[in-house]
Amino acid sequence: MENNEELLLTKDGLEKLENELHHLRTVKRKEIAARIKEAISYGDITDNSEYEDAKNEQAFIEGRIITLEKLLRRARLLEKSDNDDLYISLGSVVKLKDKNAGNNLQYTIVSTAETDPSEKKISNESPVGKALIGLSVGDEVEVKVPAGTVKYIIEEIN
Repeated sequence: MENNEELLLTKDGLEKLENELHHLRTVKRKEIAARIKEAISYGDITDNSEYEDAKNEQAFIEGRIITLEKLLRRARLLEKSDNDDLYISLGSVVKLKDKNAGNNLQYTIVSTAETDPSEKKISNESPVGKALIGLSVGDEVEVKVPAGTVKYIIEEIN
């Protein structure tokens, strides 16, 4: 069952997905075709682990291409509005103070397709992302996370 719901993406997120799709189509497909051709050259493919590995990778790559194509068909570039710095929305960079630990955090609120914890990009559908959407500077929020409950104060929105 295909999800036809519109997928809002930031400019960076859209470019990242488009670049990944281009790389898979132009580079990875050629690499995997060469691996398969080489594995076939070894002879009988029935017990050929190189051939099996290459075919499995090919299936993964083709599946990822299909997934990216579906995502991009649903994608709509997020438009910047005048209220983007007043209220937290998709694409906002939010500076928070963790009231429990006393430390400061910064997150970018993105769609699920753009989520990247290593870059501090959290999904608008995650517990923290959901709790922050629509809030403004000075607001306090409690969020239930797997480790318990955290309390944040919104210090800045960009």
